[in-house]
Amino acid sequence: MDTLALSRLQFALTAMFHFIFVPLTLGLGWLTAWFETRYALTGDGRWLSLTRFWGKLFLINFALGVVTGITMEFQFGMNWAEYAKYVGDIFGAPLAIEATAAFFLESTFIGVWVFGWERLSKKAHAAAMWIVAFATNMSALWILLANGWMQRPVGYVLRGGRAEMVDFAALLTNPYGWLEFFHTVFAGWVIAGFFVMGVSAWHLLRRNQEDLFKKSFGAGAVFALASSLLVAGVGDLSGVNAAKNQPAKFAAMESVWETRTAAPMALLTIPRLNGEGNAVEALKVPYALSLLAFHSPFAEVKGLSDFLPADRPPVLPVFLSFRTMVALGGLFILLSGAGVWLWRKDQLQNYPFYLKAMVLAIPLPYIAIQLGWIVTEMGRQPWAVYGLMRTAEGVTKTVSTGQVWMSLIGFTLFYSALGIVDIWLLAKYAKKGMEA
Repeated sequence: MDTLALSRLQFALTAMFHFIFVPLTLGLGWLTAWFETRYALTGDGRWLSLTRFWGKLFLINFALGVVTGITMEFQFGMNWAEYAKYVGDIFGAPLAIEATAAFFLESTFIGVWVFGWERLSKKAHAAAMWIVAFATNMSALWILLANGWMQRPVGYVLRGGRAEMVDFAALLTNPYGWLEFFHTVFAGWVIAGFFVMGVSAWHLLRRNQEDLFKKSFGAGAVFALASSLLVAGVGDLSGVNAAKNQPAKFAAMESVWETRTAAPMALLTIPRLNGEGNAVEALKVPYALSLLAFHSPFAEVKGLSDFLPADRPPVLPVFLSFRTMVALGGLFILLSGAGVWLWRKDQLQNYPFYLKAMVLAIPLPYIAIQLGWIVTEMGRQPWAVYGLMRTAEGVTKTVSTGQVWMSLIGFTLFYSALGIVDIWLLAKYAKKGMEA
């Protein structure tokens, strides 16, 4: 493997590992704030037990997420110096705002929340967690607006061999960035909902603190169902956005090779492993692909044959990731909808098979959100900045293959250790149950 391939592999591993922690934080903060608000308004100690239990798991996940995020940024100087030089004027503003505003806001109020139990009123203490939850999601906003610029560059001029910002408002209002933000945040809320349901189901199967874990299961189920439906809605808009602004990505997502108007969708598609075209195209639904791409039954959908081979993304991983992600999204709606119904009927413990399924389902939203980022980032290839800078042009010119191998091995060992610690701590305190 050459320097470019190794650098891409290293960034993919570190980014995907970092994103194991971030999504749970995005949603669990809101649920913890909700539990504490119920305690502040009612004075019922059961809500306090819920707050302390889920808040502790939130803090474990947040702390390890911060560590992985900081080390991931080193790679821009190590492996991607040419890219950093090219986009530095654009990326500087949103990333600086994320660090100085959103991150410090959430870090400050996490400190207030952790050390303020005996020093603040109930309502003021609950308000601190609401601020933490808000700031955590706003931190994601600035990072995703920066990524949205990579997907659809706006508000810039090319000067001196680099992109320079001339319209900050264009970056702030870039539809690509906002769709990425809502899609990512809602998906993170799904992860939090399924995490709460899964842990609660584990305790309900063992008859541990049933009243408390029924409450947390119900909150997680409602949160997961609402979030799953929101993900589906934003996902549809994201597909339209990709078809409009990155037609090669959309064609790879559906493995479409020939440009067509009133394009049908093949429900059973198997791309060829070698060469162009599909080995199987069956069960075609008339007009469905045009409707999916542009919300018009007669719209033209571009095929991959319209693009030079050097400008096409890798079709098979993008196609498989997209189809699997969509299938999992449908499953999440069904599972969370069943959870809401059983919880409202107080029938959860009469269906132990469902509770066992929810324990096993905890990893599924994590898999789905990682697949979503594979579609987003691999679907943009071969571009680091779509239409402006190829990925091969962004790698550091002076770094050697041996140096990248060393950093790749180092990051892998470091992140593996963090992953073991995170899983151990989450499992330990999740199994422990709630304090009375």
